[in-house]
Amino acid sequence: MSDNQKIKSSHFQREAYVYIRQSTAAQVEYNRESTDRQYKLKDRAVSLGWPKNKVKIIDEDLAQSGTDSSKRNGFTKMASDVALGKVGLILSIEVSRVARNNSDWYRLLDLCSVTDTLIGDADGLYHPGLFNDRLLLGMKGTMAEAELHVIRARLEGGIRNKAARGELRRGLPVGYIWGQQDGEVLKHPDQAVTGAINTVFEKFIQLGSARQVWLWFQSKKLLFPLQSSTLSEIKWIAASYHAIHSVLTNPTYAGAYSYGKTRQECFLDENGQVKKRVKRLPQSKWAVFIHDHHEGFINWETYEMIQDRISKNTRPVSHKDSGAIREGAALLQGIATCGRCGRRLRVYYQGKNSTPGYYCAASNIVKGRAEYCMRIGGRKIDEAVSEAFLDAITPAAIEAAVLAENNIEAEHDAGLKQWRLQIERLQYEADRAERRFRSVEPENRLVARTLENQWESCLNKLQEAKNEFNRRKSQRPGCLNSEQRAHIGTLSKDIKLVWQAPTTTARDKKELLQTLLQEVNIKVDRTSKKVHLIIRWQTEAVSEINIDLLNRSVPAIRTKQETIDLVGRLAVHYSDAVIAGILNRQGRRTARGHRFTANRVGNLRRHWKIPKFDGSSIQSDCGELVTIKKAADILGIAQSTVHRWLADGFIAGEQITPGAPWQIRMTDEIRSRFKEKAPSGYVTMKEAKSILGVSRQTVMQYIKTGKLSAVHVSRGKQKGLYIKVQNNQLELF
Repeated sequence: MSDNQKIKSSHFQREAYVYIRQSTAAQVEYNRESTDRQYKLKDRAVSLGWPKNKVKIIDEDLAQSGTDSSKRNGFTKMASDVALGKVGLILSIEVSRVARNNSDWYRLLDLCSVTDTLIGDADGLYHPGLFNDRLLLGMKGTMAEAELHVIRARLEGGIRNKAARGELRRGLPVGYIWGQQDGEVLKHPDQAVTGAINTVFEKFIQLGSARQVWLWFQSKKLLFPLQSSTLSEIKWIAASYHAIHSVLTNPTYAGAYSYGKTRQECFLDENGQVKKRVKRLPQSKWAVFIHDHHEGFINWETYEMIQDRISKNTRPVSHKDSGAIREGAALLQGIATCGRCGRRLRVYYQGKNSTPGYYCAASNIVKGRAEYCMRIGGRKIDEAVSEAFLDAITPAAIEAAVLAENNIEAEHDAGLKQWRLQIERLQYEADRAERRFRSVEPENRLVARTLENQWESCLNKLQEAKNEFNRRKSQRPGCLNSEQRAHIGTLSKDIKLVWQAPTTTARDKKELLQTLLQEVNIKVDRTSKKVHLIIRWQTEAVSEINIDLLNRSVPAIRTKQETIDLVGRLAVHYSDAVIAGILNRQGRRTARGHRFTANRVGNLRRHWKIPKFDGSSIQSDCGELVTIKKAADILGIAQSTVHRWLADGFIAGEQITPGAPWQIRMTDEIRSRFKEKAPSGYVTMKEAKSILGVSRQTVMQYIKTGKLSAVHVSRGKQKGLYIKVQNNQLELF
């Protein structure tokens, strides 16, 4: 069947789509001929009989790969219009432009077959509903996908073959550059760059932590070089933790060449879309790994030591190493093991002084049931291990003291060296800026002003660096005199004084212990009341120590008797929560020094068999003690008024103990003092002060002592206190 016979009148009633795609932005920019050929397909659609206004260009997918349709909006829109029956013809220069994978291609063929849509390329027109045409389109789609696979396989094969020889040029870390020969890797010629890298490794060997190295760079205000494929020159910035960690973990600095350290994987996200991610592979699965490929900053043994130390500087997990050294007082953190099951012991702290101890977690994980191994205080164990450690290092104490002095000077010199190199670099930049400024014509002020500003900026940075260098140089520690050296020699002979000095922190002690000790196995024998220690040193030597468990008489922990008696009196009237508040307000504490809570009061009360507060036993009849709130409800006044009359002495109240709630004994006499209307012969407080010629405080004192009688009017406009003043009282006053 010819192409014209496949086109029907129903096809002309729908639009003709011209699909245009290039895989990359570089192809769009440089392969102009291919793009022009695709745009000219519009003329072919017109020649086949479609009007120009019904020919639509789909070019939204330029610079998009055809391997996936998730990011090709043009393809997705075209497939939707085909399904809706809006498209009569799809034109492309070749099948690979439409799709590079069979899943997208066959889905489009199925839609075109159902909606009677034609597909055309440079070879002719095809109807997916016809068997021969569909067979040919399917073969073209398969060949397009296979072509992409073959091209990729050839490229990857060439890359892997070149990488296997160590000649593949990829991005190098800061401190290295590519040489002229194939696979030649050279150190950066800038001494400031290589000096910064060397300083990172030197400080890590001394400090043992990537974070501590980063903090040292921050404290010295040293800059760190930044190098990338987008920067033509080295850029100096403030050191970041990521930059320091990248230097310490990159095998290139150990003279190794590596390729294939990562692998790209596909996965489905939460929306069901196919995504790609990069997964780091272990060293054993790297595609290419060549030792001694180039000159390294460190050797391979040092690199492995650094990786092992970094892996330990993490949060400890079960059956793994101890993790980073912490500040706690337990000296055997991470190296103590159980003598019964072999697991690493965990650390606990208890008491006011946070006394350290060790326990085995086997009770939580063995066969799902509690199998007890051990739990023991760590003070005597730490002392015994420290004693063995100090005995081992005492012969080398004098050498260590001299080495410590040299290390202090070397650390200061390392910082000064970096500042000297930085000053040299800034001096070069200032000289270069000056040469550029002097080479410009004076009349060209637009350029001269810019170069002058750059020169001035370089001079300012240079001066700041010189000032900082002079300041740090003045802080250089002085050399020890003969008297100080003699004192250090004395201390080195008695290294225990240095170990027990307040300036020697628990972290320092643990650093030293883990330098020489691999493991301390602890086995507790409760029957013989002994602890057996097996110390395994880094040299694989083994020492054994036995420690006696002492039965110390622990004094009974008991709450003060006066507190117990007070709880007994308060429990008659108040709940446990109220009693806890009263005891805390009085500054009382439990036997272990904690604040009282309702739970702790309840435990204390139950231990001493003190009855619980029963609210139903409290009656509100006259003569009974009631709370402030209850008294306010009975008398029909506000609680604030009750508090004020208690303070003024108008009504009497009781307190079982300081800090306890006030209670009022409600009697008929108190009830009679509160009226709705003032009785005859009673005057207001203001009138009483005027009649008696005294102050309000004096009047209230007379009422409190019974020399005057008073009532409180709780309703009406004349609410307040009314006092009865008689003639005989006037003569008395």
